[in-house]
Amino acid sequence: MPPATPNQTIGPYWHLIEHPEWADLTRFGANGEAITISGRVLDGDGDAVADAAVEIWQADPPADDRFPGFGRARCDTEGRFHFRTLKPGPVAGRGNAWQAPHLALALHARGILKPLFSRLYFAGDPRNETDPLLASIADSARRATLLADEVAPAHWHLDIRLQGAGETVFLEL
Repeated sequence: MPPATPNQTIGPYWHLIEHPEWADLTRFGANGEAITISGRVLDGDGDAVADAAVEIWQADPPADDRFPGFGRARCDTEGRFHFRTLKPGPVAGRGNAWQAPHLALALHARGILKPLFSRLYFAGDPRNETDPLLASIADSARRATLLADEVAPAHWHLDIRLQGAGETVFLEL
């Protein structure tokens, strides 16, 4: 009989959450405005989702040898995650419409067979007013679920709620 394998909620790469360095996108000496991103993953009752993994991608600054543009963080027992990255700038989107600075998010967890995709925008950025994705969300309370707050200089916080009151806007890709 073959040996038992670990639960592979996010495929054969689940082991990468055992490497906290993946949450530091500046670890190779990236140049730019370094920021911290933190948050919690919460279920519909507001309880922590302790076995989740959060991924971020960003198109700006462009990935290179010193900046991977991708990171993955494991949630702790309180559902908390954190990243160290560079503050993104605006990027061209569909039809060359400018998108406000943002990070793409993917959430993996037990019971979620396909990743949930969302975005993190930076509250107070005036470019949020003209961002095509944010503008497509008519309900301001729903739109606010994508806006991270600056809780300290260069430290942005966004909670991800899977369902219920304040549910995060998730995207169909």
